Amino acid sequence: MASENISFDSIPASIRKPGKYFEYNTKLAVRTLPANRQRLLIVAQRLSTGSVAQKVPAQVFSDSEAAAYFGEGSIAHLMVRAAIKAYPYLDLSVCALDDSATNPVARAETLTLTGPATTSGVIALSVGNVVIEVGIATGDTAVEIATAIKAALDDGYPDLPFTVSQGTAPNDHILTFTARNKGTVANQVDFAAEATASGVTAALAETTPGSVDPDIDDALEAVFAEDYTLIATPFNDQTSLTALRDHLDSVSGPMEQRPAVGIYGYDGVLADCTTLAGNINSGRILCAYLRGTKSPAYEIAAAMAAVMASEEDPARPLNTLELKKIAAPPVASRLSRTEQESLLYNGVTPLEVGPGEKVQIVRAITTYIHDPQGIDDVSLLDVTTIRTLDYVRKACRERIALRFPREKLSSKTPDKVRDQLLDVLYSLESLEIVEEVDANAAGLVVERDLQDVNRLDAKIPVDVVNGLHVFAGRIDLLL
Repeated sequence: MASENISFDSIPASIRKPGKYFEYNTKLAVRTLPANRQRLLIVAQRLSTGSVAQKVPAQVFSDSEAAAYFGEGSIAHLMVRAAIKAYPYLDLSVCALDDSATNPVARAETLTLTGPATTSGVIALSVGNVVIEVGIATGDTAVEIATAIKAALDDGYPDLPFTVSQGTAPNDHILTFTARNKGTVANQVDFAAEATASGVTAALAETTPGSVDPDIDDALEAVFAEDYTLIATPFNDQTSLTALRDHLDSVSGPMEQRPAVGIYGYDGVLADCTTLAGNINSGRILCAYLRGTKSPAYEIAAAMAAVMASEEDPARPLNTLELKKIAAPPVASRLSRTEQESLLYNGVTPLEVGPGEKVQIVRAITTYIHDPQGIDDVSLLDVTTIRTLDYVRKACRERIALRFPREKLSSKTPDKVRDQLLDVLYSLESLEIVEEVDANAAGLVVERDLQDVNRLDAKIPVDVVNGLHVFAGRIDLLL
């Protein structure tokens, strides 16, 4: 048996006083893989009524906390609500932003009512996926109906992302909804109104679209040194998503090694969605698409991110997982199979309506479509691939850090390091996160660097376990 040079951290070799000396070595204690805890960060707008200043990350545990921290009805508050509804056991933080300081515009929507009512009934007003119903009595005038709607909103819905005001005579039959947060995000909210009382009509019109969003870079710079595994954003424009892509590439790279995946939502025109995804083209950004839903895209993003956080196994597919409390679109708006295939070939994660009218994930893919040469590249198609690679790196890095915190570099060191890396890979294989470790073991190389005498280099082959997404069978008829 080859002799091993036993080294001590606290017992010096120069001792001459007789005694029996023992020290504790904890470097070999941990033999398991590290936990894969998921931390979600939401970057969204706050209101001046919030108690937490902008660009200050704050951990949030409840809907009521989010309302107090960022202002009731703010985009940040409503995204927290959507995330917690989708998965209540989140490790969730928010880095909020004030509205842009460069001439932002708040979206405005008007509701014009006519009357009087010749029968009784109700008026149903939808703001996003929130439905407000107000009773109408025979003889009610348009002004009386408008007053009743405003009273209902003021008393029961202080958390809507819009405030409401009633015009003065002769326009007191008109209600104006103004977004609490300025910018384009409020444009994601759909309005609808329907009156069942005869003689009453309700006409909606967008009088002013929101414009000019805050710079997401401000929040991302504030959290650069933090470690989040998921980042959800309400902004689905190319400028904001490009900034998010650059941030993710930086914090996830080999120098920082705090990897994360970004998530945004989209509910508009399919062609616009695929074009945007192609322009982002990132293996670390996912677009969740649900056409025709009453849930705003920012709620889709928050719910999708929360569901991803619920799955700590990086290799396990997210297919069929439900996005709770996201409104199912009407049948006419739902994606056809052909449209879903098109999305999956163009970097977009399609959502569909399953049994029980539940919105669920079809297949979670990234926006990465082409390599730098513009050639089709499926290496980072599924979001599980990059999440698996991130976890493998974490497992290898932590094992080396635990076993060799003060190691000397001798001719024996490369073999010792290789043994530890191989042990990590076998552990990962037992959890079905990687596979074919034996077949690829010869490719695991640990060697001294040719230029730096204090450095070891390693080549670690990783065959990630893929998801079972497609099963094809042929049924042969036998008579």
